[in-house]
Amino acid sequence: MEDVRDLKELQIDALREVANIGAGHAATALSQMTNRRIMISVPRINIARLEEVPDLLGNPQDVVAAVLMHMLGDLTGRTLLLFPERVGRRLCDMLLRRAPGSTGAFDAIEQSALKEAGNILSGAYMNALSDFMGMLLLPSVPSLVVDLSAAVLTTTYLNFGHDRDFVFCVETEFHIDSEEGLRGHFLLLPDLASLRAIFDAIRVT
Repeated sequence: MEDVRDLKELQIDALREVANIGAGHAATALSQMTNRRIMISVPRINIARLEEVPDLLGNPQDVVAAVLMHMLGDLTGRTLLLFPERVGRRLCDMLLRRAPGSTGAFDAIEQSALKEAGNILSGAYMNALSDFMGMLLLPSVPSLVVDLSAAVLTTTYLNFGHDRDFVFCVETEFHIDSEEGLRGHFLLLPDLASLRAIFDAIRVT
């Protein structure tokens, strides 16, 4: 199988467009939930092996909040939505309609809010990919992990087995009203057969 990282700029643009559509849907859903004006942009897309991803996310020792979901249906794999801890707290403030800086710990209600945000965002990206591929994609129930970035990406959490192939890493930036942008990352980890299907689809785009 060819290396997905050799994709031409035109094909990367196709993936970026899919991600932008997903981000637009997610922004609309989060705006309706919070009654705030939220914009989500996709500054960058990287394609890397799983072991290379910690370097893309920043310091591997930074604490992150990560929402993991399984992708079911015609394509299978996993999705992982990662926020730096401070961004996770800010999202909790927003989702729970608290004053900025109010969220201290990720207790049950905060965890529930982050899972819901992950559900909306990952679901929006999956729907965009589903439309692009013409295939049915279904998200599983989300789970949440708060840990060091490097630890979250281990096979212990991802249960990714030995077929660790390529990860599509979408850098995502939130703009809430006129406040400073908040950054996170959406990772799509397709299983080998699904990776080939995505690869074939963008090859002919």
